[in-house]
Formats: sequence, structure tokens, C-alpha cells
Amino acid sequence: MEISAHSVWQDVARIRERAPLVHNITNYVVMNSTANALLAIGASPVMAHAVPEVEDMVGIAGALVINIGTLSDPWIEAMERAMKRAQALGTPIVLDPVGAGATPYRTRTVHRLLAAARPAIIRGNASEIRACVSEAASTKGVDSTEGAEAAATDARRLAEQMSAVVVASGETDYVTGEGCVLRVANGHPLMPRVTGLGCTASALCGAFAAVNASPLRAAAHAMAVIGIAGELAAERAQGPGTLQLYFLDALYALNESHIAARLRATSQRAGG
Repeated sequence: MEISAHSVWQDVARIRERAPLVHNITNYVVMNSTANALLAIGASPVMAHAVPEVEDMVGIAGALVINIGTLSDPWIEAMERAMKRAQALGTPIVLDPVGAGATPYRTRTVHRLLAAARPAIIRGNASEIRACVSEAASTKGVDSTEGAEAAATDARRLAEQMSAVVVASGETDYVTGEGCVLRVANGHPLMPRVTGLGCTASALCGAFAAVNASPLRAAAHAMAVIGIAGELAAERAQGPGTLQLYFLDALYALNESHIAARLRATSQRAGG
């Protein structure tokens, strides 16, 4: 399966036309930045984690994004309930296993959520993806201790195990699922200096999944868009602070010409 600048742009246009509601149960660190990114691309974000309302909120959402960055027992219950409701409704779920492998509590939570419902897309760094497969894997806080290429085998295993699309993020993003591996090489070295851009990628996966029935295409398109927006922002930024500022502007102003000029994506059959 190939992705093209036109296919990426079609999804951006759909998001801007439909403004899908993306329900996020996400962490305190990134709520503001991910909400602003969703607004900038044209989606409608909601951050709702209270147990009494999450199932109702899922009922009106186009996608559900679960991010385990700041865990507590009530939040885990809310995540589990929301995921089960989304699965019952056929609403796409994006799971971001932030820091999986850093502590037993965090790793157990990921496996509990994976047992509760099947995500359409699982997005994390290489170590987080490995921890979803093996509880023996470890991370350094929420940062990866491995390259994305080293986790490609784990991503394939997880994709097959969960019948899901798995994104292992890094200098090159590996998007695995539907019998295919897509490599998206967009982005800029300054991006990891801004907290929450990985979480933002997961939130954008939710927006794209809300308008594209193929989780593989939705995930690959989202990763391309965040990478291209990061490149555009880096051309104007003086450091991490201004990168974050210009990143939102780049998402808002993104057009098909930007994508056509910058998209770096290749594909192969899984296992090839």
C-alpha cells in the first residue's frame, strides 16, 4: 500500500470539512498542546476523563484517544470503560502506551487496556511498543531506549497479535499493519526537545482515524502531517519554545503543496 501527497491531503481536507470530535483521555502534561494541535488541523477536541461521563462522551465522538502518561486508578477505570464502549460502537481507538516498561504498574495497565478492547492504532516509541509485547522491556521514563528499527519485529508481532496498526516512532516512523509496513521519514531533530509531540501524534492519529476507515492510512497520514509541520516550524524557530509556536501555525496553514514538496514515505510488504 502506497501513500501519496494527494491521499494525505484528502484526509486533511476531510478533517477540516467535518471537524470530527476526538475524545481524549490523556495526561496533564499535554492536554493543552494536544487540544490546540487538534484545533489547528481542524478537528474538535474534548478532554473528558470522569468515570460517570466517559461512556456518554464516546457515544458522540468520531475517535477515542487513550494516553496513559499520568496514571491513577480512577483514570484507568475511565479508560477501560471508554475503550469497551468505543469497541461496542465501532468507534476507532488510538492507544498511546506512554512510558510502558518504566514501572510494573504502567506496564500492567497497558496489558489490562489491551485485554479490555482492541485499539485500531497503537502508537509509541520503540521501547513502549516493545513493552506492549514483553513485560521485560524497559524505558527511561517516557523516552525510548531503543531505535525504531530495532523494534520493527516487535511492532509486527504486536500488530499481528492485536489485529491492529502499530506505529513505532523515531527518526523514521514505522507504521505496521494490514500486511504492510510504511516508513515515514518526515520530522526534525528539534521536535523531541518539545514535550508532548509524541502525544500530539497520537491525538492526530485519532483525528485521521475519524475520517479514514483504514487505520494504516490514517496512522501514516497523521505521522506524515506531524513530521511535515515540524519541518516547516523548524525553518522559522529559534529553539524549542518557538518551534511549538510555529508548529501550531504550520498545522493550521498546511496545504497540499507543502505535503507534495516534503512527503518522504515508502512501503513494503510486512516481513519483506
